[in-house]
Order: sequence, then structure tokens, then C-alpha cells
Amino acid sequence: MPKKIIIDCDPGLDDAIAILLAAGNPDVEIVAITTVAGNQTIDKVTLNARQVCTLAGLRGVPVAAGAGGPLVRDQTLAAEIHGDTGMDGPAFIPPAVETDPRHAVDLIIETVLAHPGEITLVPTAPLTNIALALRREPRIAALVKEVVLMGGSYTRGNITPAAEFNIHADPEAAAIVFSAGWPLTMVGLDLTAQAAATPELLSRIGALGTPVSRFVVDLLDHYNANVGKVHGAMATIHDACAVGRAIDPSLMEVTPAHVEVELRGTATYGMTVTDFRGRSGPANTSVATKLHTERLWDLLIGSLETIAATTARTSS
Repeated sequence: MPKKIIIDCDPGLDDAIAILLAAGNPDVEIVAITTVAGNQTIDKVTLNARQVCTLAGLRGVPVAAGAGGPLVRDQTLAAEIHGDTGMDGPAFIPPAVETDPRHAVDLIIETVLAHPGEITLVPTAPLTNIALALRREPRIAALVKEVVLMGGSYTRGNITPAAEFNIHADPEAAAIVFSAGWPLTMVGLDLTAQAAATPELLSRIGALGTPVSRFVVDLLDHYNANVGKVHGAMATIHDACAVGRAIDPSLMEVTPAHVEVELRGTATYGMTVTDFRGRSGPANTSVATKLHTERLWDLLIGSLETIAATTARTSS
């Protein structure tokens, strides 16, 4: 049976690819997509999620908007990377998918309670929705199958020298999530750095010659250009790595560690302090360290092919 997953996201260029990777893979079933302010405002990222679902042919999957800002800190956005819309680059897709009337936090709780032990949460955004769900219904910590999140790092940051963007955008929420006592995998920058949007990958995707592949190429071209301007580097497709781990845990190697989120340091606010030696406490996180990159790209290509074939049949 396919694994049931909830993708909690803030599309976001790489979030869009993560959704497409899951949408076309037979080993996972997207049971809900929830959005949270992060890369852009909540209205923009929710519209983007609806566009991606429309492109992917996801018609029966609820898309619910969640938190419009972090628990405590001032809001930070990533417009310099993801653009004014949050998904600059591809042409706008008029969404055929409506927003679910429920709040994302309610949808997460309802879905987990309805499927105890079956739901994998895949947050690829600030962790505000997940923390609020834990606060409102603490029982979900024991009822979720696992959490596979994109965020954090054990060596460096990208929004500050110490902190990765998703954690830094709401460190207090992240601290709640990391201390919840549930099975948790941190797919951080050390892992996602191995998932670069290389010219070879873009060539493989472009060779498919389908509407969804052209969307992805346009998206990655824009993503690479912006990351090059801001960081002087090639873009990495962070969020697809977390979905890849949910699909096939053997795609990456992990090491158990005790992870805490720093909330008081001036220079280290939002840092995921990672102790592989166990001196800070027992392991609470599986930390992803090594990616089998080509296998991830094979999964992505397969998903894009499946989406193209499925949407072609339904539109004929």
C-alpha cells in the first residue's frame, strides 16, 4: 500500500518540485497539502500550491492554508530567491483546485486522528503549522508514523552563518517539533547540498518535452539564476530530498543524534545544534548525511513522466 503523506509547504520553487515528485510516485499517496507562510506570504504560497496541484492533476487532495506568520518572531520571507510571487519563472497556471475551507492545523489533526499510525508528515517549510497542531492536539505525536522535514543543518546555515531558513523563520515552532518525541528525520543543508540543479539534470528533464517538464525547467532556470545572484552558487532542490526520503528511506544515509534548536543566542538563533556523541541527551533525530543523488533524480524523472501520461489521458 502507498504511504500516506501530508506535505506541509510554502511553494516556493523547490516545494513545487517536491509536490510533483510525490504526485507522480506510486509508492506514496498525498492525502493533504497544507501551506504556511515562509518563502512568501500565506496567500501567495497557497495560490502556488493550487497551481502545482492543477498541473499535476491532483483533484481530490485537499489544499488548506495555515499560519500566516511565526509563533513569536517577526516574519521573514525569501523573495530574493523565490520571487515576488513565490514561484517566479514558469507561466501562471489558472488553478482548477480550490482551497479547502479548513485551517491547515485542523486538517493535519483530523487526518492524523483518522489514520492512526499511517501518516508521514513531510514539512518543507517553517514548522509553524506542525507546532500549532502539536499544541492543539498533543496526541498526534504518538499517532504520526514519522516526520521527515527539510530544515536545519549540522554544519552551517544559509540565512545566517548558523541557521537554515526554515528553522530560522520560526525557531520556537521548530523547538516544539524537535522535542515532541516522535520519529523524526532532519533532511538539512548538509544533505540537500548534494542535490544540485545541474545542467545535466535540466537537460534530462527538458528532454521529456511535456508541459510539466517545461514548467520544471522554467522554474529551475529561474531558481538557479536567483541563487547565483544571492549566493554565487548553483541552486539545490532541497525539498524534493525530504519527499524522496519519505518515498524510499534507502535514498539517503542517516545518523542518530540529539538535536536542539537554539533560541537565545544572538549569532546562533535558529541553529540546529546537533550532538552525534550523545552528551546532550538521547538521540531524538535521524540526521540525513549522504544522498544517493542519481536515484533521487531517477525518481523525479519517473514522476514527471507519470504525471504527463496521466494528464494526457484525462484530457483526451
